This record gives sequence, structure tokens and C-alpha cells, in this order.
Amino acid sequence: MDHFDYRDGVLHVEDVSIPAIAAAVGTPVYIYSAATFRRHARAFRDGLAAVPRKHLAYAIKANPNLAVLRVLADEGYGADVVSVGEMKRALAAGIPAADIVFSGVGKTKAELAAALDAGIGQFNLELEEEGVVLAALAAERGIAAPATLRVNPDVDAGTHAKISTGKKENKFGVPIDQAPAMFDRLAALPGMNLRGVACHIGSQLLDLSPLEAAYTRIGALVAELRGAGHTVTHVDLGGGVGVPYKAGDVSPDLADYGAMVARVTADWDAELMFEPGRVIAGNAGVLATEVVWVKPGVTHPYVIVDAAMNDLARPALYDAWHDFVAVEPTGARMTANIAGPVCESGDTFAMGRDIDAVARGDLAVFRTAGAYGATMASTYNSRPLVPEVLVDGDRYAVVADRVAAEALIAAERVPDWLAK
Repeated sequence: MDHFDYRDGVLHVEDVSIPAIAAAVGTPVYIYSAATFRRHARAFRDGLAAVPRKHLAYAIKANPNLAVLRVLADEGYGADVVSVGEMKRALAAGIPAADIVFSGVGKTKAELAAALDAGIGQFNLELEEEGVVLAALAAERGIAAPATLRVNPDVDAGTHAKISTGKKENKFGVPIDQAPAMFDRLAALPGMNLRGVACHIGSQLLDLSPLEAAYTRIGALVAELRGAGHTVTHVDLGGGVGVPYKAGDVSPDLADYGAMVARVTADWDAELMFEPGRVIAGNAGVLATEVVWVKPGVTHPYVIVDAAMNDLARPALYDAWHDFVAVEPTGARMTANIAGPVCESGDTFAMGRDIDAVARGDLAVFRTAGAYGATMASTYNSRPLVPEVLVDGDRYAVVADRVAAEALIAAERVPDWLAK
């Protein structure tokens, strides 16, 4: 459930109409619903009610806007980060350092040092050498780094290849058969508090069976590690629960997910850690856009909108589906291609799609754009970065400015020898 609905034929975000925001801020613009973020954060927590010891760390990469992070911090969420930049965002939003988990396959020595100095709660190690470096840095500071070893369970998540992370050929984690010996070596290092294991098999999972298979393998590993004399107090189960993007998509029931987790982990006696991202943010946002032209086409007309692949990259990257709906639909329908103004053939959002009939100047939105939307935007073709707006009841605020071409140019320099 979200808080985007039609009132008197006009699409609203909570109690604010999208035309009112578009008139004040311009298009394209990302618009988020604070009530939806809160509802999804609570629904995920409630789904895990049967899990007695848990830590929820929102995956900042899904949507790192500071206002969004503040909403989730107020809901008691920590943060899963994959860069020092994301760590700084989490801290700036009021998330305690102890509630931050640092994931990611390419953490640099400088990033590891900065995270140690900040006092974050956990490092998810991706390779043995990373653990050696982290332990040495921690020993220099007279502390022990709290860490888990990320394991690749070789489970096919059944999702898009570009967002699958748990198969043996993926770059993430260490092979599960190598984990026990690696754990032995790392746990013995001065400066290392290797307290458990982590896994994450992919994103946008609509079926719980791959997650159950992965968790079952992790449970066997936990038992093996304890049998070898290791203390395992924490297990990070990652994220990956999907959301519906189009009609026919059925996302996992969070109560069913929680029941599965509770059943599989019943005898683990560990604090379970979760990294929800898309399931919290996906349906909490839309990308509002204006129709620039309806261009005749050979088979179907092209609806050219002022949003582009640099604003919402998922369709170009993954052939991802986002529902496209008129803000003030008339009831008429049309079959059309939806494209942006960027000079790439890949700048298309849909081909041959049955949509609300629209004309030049009409407003429309791409639904389910709250996750992996603005965070993946670029300035390709020297286009401005899209602004972001947060709605909370009958009020709204611009929570990220539109970054215009002039600001981008001002950040660049022409060397003296080229100056005229």
C-alpha cells in the first residue's frame, strides 16, 4: 500500500496534488511520501515479530536522501552503507554510528580507517586480505574491529542477472566452502572481532525459496564454525525482498518472510541483521514528468517526456518496468513508446505500451521510483540533476535542489594554458 491516489481525477501524494508540486518546482521531479516510508518501515519490522533478536539497517543505496534517512532514523532503523559517503550521510541524518553496517566489495584502506574512527557497528568483509588490513588498522588504534565474513552461498536468486549477488560467479562474498578455513585465520588476528557471517543473494526477489535455501546453507555454516570452537553472535541475512512494479507482480508477504526466517533460524541463537532497501523505498516515490511531444512513429507514436535515462536509469540498465500513468487521466487509452530527450536509442522507458492517452503539456508519473531512482541519476547530456520533494500530509518541501548546468560548469576548470 502507498499514499498515491486520485482525488477528483487528479493524482495526489498524500494530501498534496502533483500539479501543485510541478507548478512550484518544475519537472522532472522525484516526489516521495513520508507516510509510505513510515508504513513500509513498520510493516517490515512487524513481519519479523517472531524473530527475537534483530537489527534493521536500511540499505542507503536504495535512496540516500537525507530527509528520507531522517524519517527512517526516527523509525529506529540503522544503515547499511557501501561507501564513506553513505556513512557520512547516515551520521548526518542522525543514525548512530553503532547502528551502521559497512558492506561493499571495494572498501579502500582509507574508508576502513575512517569507518573505524567513526566507531561503526560492523564491517562485512568481502575477502581475506580486506580482513587482514582492517585488523591491522584496528590494532594500531588499540581496538578490535567488529566484523562478519560475507559468504557466497551459490544460490541463484532468480532475479535479473545485473542484480544477482549470490551465485559463485558473482563478485560478492567468499565461496562458502572456503569460509571455515578463512574464518579460522581471520579470527586469530589481533585487532579482529570476527563475530559472525553475512550473506546477500540479490535484489528484487519475488519468491522466498532462494532466500530460504541460502539461509539454510548459512545455518549449516554457523553450526560448523561453532563446532570448530568459534563464537558466532551475529548473522547478517542481507535484503532482497522485492516489490510489485507492474500488474501481476506479487511481492512476498512480509509475515510469510518473517515466519520463514524464524523457522530456519530457530536454533541459531544469534542476533539477526537485515538490510532492507527497495522494500522500504520502492513504492514510496514517483518521478513526475511532462509530455514534451507526441511524435508520430512507424508502428506506435513516441511519447517524448522531459525525464530521461539519466534521471531514471533502471529501464535502460535492466529493461525494468515502471508503470506510466497520467496525472489527470481522461479515461482514454493509447498504445505508445515512451522515451526521453537524451541522445541515445536506449533512452526509452517502454515500447508498445498500453497507457493513459496523453498529449503535449500533460503531466504523468513513473510509479515505484522511490528506490534506485534519483540515487542513480547522472548529468549526461549536461542535463540538471533532478530535484527531490518530500510530502508529509498536507505539506511538502524540496529536499534536494535541481542542480543546473551553470552549477556543473562552475565546478570545472580550464587550465591557464588554454585560457584566452
